[in-house]
Amino acid sequence: MITSNPSETDPVATGMLEPSGGEYSDIGYATADGVATVTLNRPARLNALTTTMVLELVDAFDRIDADDDVRAVIVTGAGRGFCAGADLGGGASTFAGQADAERWREERGEIDGVPRDRGGIVSLRIAACRKPVIGAINGAAVGVGVTMTLPMDIRIAADTARFGFVFARRGIVPEGASSWFLPRLVGISQAMEWVATGRLFDAAEAREGRLVSRVVPAAELLVTARGIAREIADNTSGVSVAVARQLMWGMLGEPNPWEAHRCDSRAMFELGAAADAAEGVSSFLEKRLARFPLRVSKDYPSVVPAWPQRPGGC
Repeated sequence: MITSNPSETDPVATGMLEPSGGEYSDIGYATADGVATVTLNRPARLNALTTTMVLELVDAFDRIDADDDVRAVIVTGAGRGFCAGADLGGGASTFAGQADAERWREERGEIDGVPRDRGGIVSLRIAACRKPVIGAINGAAVGVGVTMTLPMDIRIAADTARFGFVFARRGIVPEGASSWFLPRLVGISQAMEWVATGRLFDAAEAREGRLVSRVVPAAELLVTARGIAREIADNTSGVSVAVARQLMWGMLGEPNPWEAHRCDSRAMFELGAAADAAEGVSSFLEKRLARFPLRVSKDYPSVVPAWPQRPGGC
């Protein structure tokens, strides 16, 4: 259970450790034509995750949610890797958070009396995003480099990409809330094979195992991802997509379809009477491109339950 309201105590949530000057050192951030592109940008280290990168990713997704001109997000890596996992530059003590627990609590916040894992901070911030997120996996995605992609809505891999849930080979466990995400995405049998062996596997196996939705030649990866992102940005209601994203993910944990029916009915009732629905029908009848007036930042319906919901009402 989270010990307190993160909006009050979590340095990541409060922005106390926001990257200075508004510029990023470990990621790239750019927007164009309704699409934000977030690039993990430590190519000399195969974009291995650092605490700085965690903070910058959280900040970037905060910007994405606040910017109504951003309709879709692409996350990719610079150079030949996507993310090779945690930076192991700290040597054998890399994962020994207990050795400096107070510093980690300050930087990461706390859950159940221990510092939050860095992968979980990233994954849960991506999960809470109100814009669809496309992972364009251009190379090695290993450890946290693959778990951070699990809450992304669409994952596309270059044919040169490689994957690995290598945690057991490092004496640790899968993090980034992946014990929730991975079995739901690929099934428990496939999830346990990859996790228990910790072996590396190629993009074709990732596609066969449903970890990615398609594999494309490396030279076509970003073109493919941008094509999907632009299809969203150019043709859909931002509020509709945001609500659909929250409902689709949120209903994964429900034991039967009745809660989905309840939430769908409430959302249909509210959005059906709103301006985007009128514009969607009018543009279809008039055979023109829709110009949806609603904005996610101010018009998101209150009837849609927040997801992921924090435990214990925290």
